[in-house]
Amino acid sequence: MSMEFDYDLFVIGGGSGGVRAARLTALDGFKVGLAEASRMGGTCVIRGCVPKKLMVFASEWPEAIEYAKDYGWSASVGDFDWDKFSTHLNSELDRLEQIYRTNAQKAGVEIHDTFAKIADPHTVEFADGTRKTTKHILVATGGKPVVPQMKNADLGIVSDDIFNLKTIPKKMLIVGGGYIGCEFAGVFNGLGSDVSMFIRGAQILRGFDEEARGHVSDCMQRRGVTVHTGCAPIEIEKRGDKVWVKGSNGFADEFDCLLWATGRKPATEGLGLAEAGVELNRQGAVCVDDYLQTAVPSIYALGDCIGRVELTPVAIREGVCFHKTVFKGEPTKMDYDLIATATFTQPELGTVGLTEEEAEAQEPTLVYATAFRPMQQAFAGGEERVLIKLLVSKATDKVLGVHIVGPHAGEMIQYVGIAMKLGATKADFDRTCAVHPTIAEEIVTLKEPVRTLA
Repeated sequence: MSMEFDYDLFVIGGGSGGVRAARLTALDGFKVGLAEASRMGGTCVIRGCVPKKLMVFASEWPEAIEYAKDYGWSASVGDFDWDKFSTHLNSELDRLEQIYRTNAQKAGVEIHDTFAKIADPHTVEFADGTRKTTKHILVATGGKPVVPQMKNADLGIVSDDIFNLKTIPKKMLIVGGGYIGCEFAGVFNGLGSDVSMFIRGAQILRGFDEEARGHVSDCMQRRGVTVHTGCAPIEIEKRGDKVWVKGSNGFADEFDCLLWATGRKPATEGLGLAEAGVELNRQGAVCVDDYLQTAVPSIYALGDCIGRVELTPVAIREGVCFHKTVFKGEPTKMDYDLIATATFTQPELGTVGLTEEEAEAQEPTLVYATAFRPMQQAFAGGEERVLIKLLVSKATDKVLGVHIVGPHAGEMIQYVGIAMKLGATKADFDRTCAVHPTIAEEIVTLKEPVRTLA
């Protein structure tokens, strides 16, 4: 005798991954429920990639207008109207949220605007105590910013709060040198803030190619960002309407805004996961197998809350894999190999495959690289250089990694990613005709290696 459930699938979390899984499953005729305690669209749409990139665009105009003068235009930058921009930004986010909601509902997903937790392997419980039974549960609750545990840490804000700022801070301290900290350093520097950074290590963007992250750091500092390396905040005080911060290197100053960009962690607390028998790792991420299934057969998880590759397109792909595996009877593993990414620092960094350090540890590698002033900026007297770097297997000639720092690096790396997925060799790059004059042509015109890694 089969047990009757309210739903075939219940998804906890209305972000990119959860919504994709819910929509596909509902479109196949299954009964699907979804609970979201905040806003539909999740981190990426509401408080991450989308508003962040719109802020990047906003912050790039002063430099573009400076270049316009060198191209013969009579131009000047007036004051930045934050109220006008943020009003427009919020209406755009409302529009995108509505699209997420409408698309899910059109597919047949029942949306519950409430917090939901797991009561048992086949039951979810809403904030008001209502319970719903379900054959399968998918946890897609994403991640959240981490704030260090120290006195007066609450005087700072996190990335989620940026889009609700009332004014652009004149003086800002960003703690953390990951991509979020570096992207916002570029944004606020471009919008006219005096930006300082505290980073614990010797260099920003830990985990990225050493040469590429060094190049980004040099460019950021030349553009006016002050970077304190090997430095963490040791004292924080409120002084009037300012925040006074002292660093472990002895530096101390007052700021209008302190931004914690000290990492993110899986948002898995209070969901009843451990009580239901689901295993969590030390970071609080949900432990899943190759098919995104937890130790409890009816409970699955995907996206940032599993702590694998914390990127929106990855969560969406995982949603597709989940749907195929559980509801189509086609066991499908997520392919985490050669995922191209971009950080929207200023300048941008696009990367796919191995870093030089990883390649050196793996096999003998040829390094091809060039740094040059791009035509558009060089004409206007700009000194900033683009960096393009290819790592090639000495044994097989296969391209192992590509790193690009410069304008439109994110756009370029997307297409390099396709070539690398196809297993492209350096010879394949060499026999590809250049598109001239472009920045991207340098990827196919690198003749001699600059060094060989044994």
